[in-house]
Amino acid sequence: MAGSDPGAAVPADPGPARPGGVGPAADPGAAGPGEQLCHLYRLRPGAEGEYARRHAEVWPEMSALLDEAGVYDYHIYRHGLLLICVLRTRDGYPRARRVTGASAVQARWTRSLAHLFAEIADADGEPLWAYPVFHHAGRPPPV
Repeated sequence: MAGSDPGAAVPADPGPARPGGVGPAADPGAAGPGEQLCHLYRLRPGAEGEYARRHAEVWPEMSALLDEAGVYDYHIYRHGLLLICVLRTRDGYPRARRVTGASAVQARWTRSLAHLFAEIADADGEPLWAYPVFHHAGRPPPV
């Protein structure tokens, strides 16, 4: 999408591929359907409460945009000021990025949250991708 989307969708551009990553998300920008993506944001001190309130009341049109973009199984976790965003897409990350990047709703949401963030990208302007290093699928419980 055009510009980073703090707190609601996928970041604008993928970071460089990291050789040796575990699983398909070693290159988030190329993540295909169903592949898990993870990116990070850092809140400004004192922004935790407003951030939580805003996400407890996500705009219906923002949820509809995420559905249109094919974003699903989307979780945002917080540890102190660190936000950990984990999601999957139905049709791959590049399509989700195109759909959200073309959206006026996305632009409005991003502007409305921008003041809450201390960091959304690295020094080169790349999203703060988290790369997989370990996965244990385990055995699910019997049905």
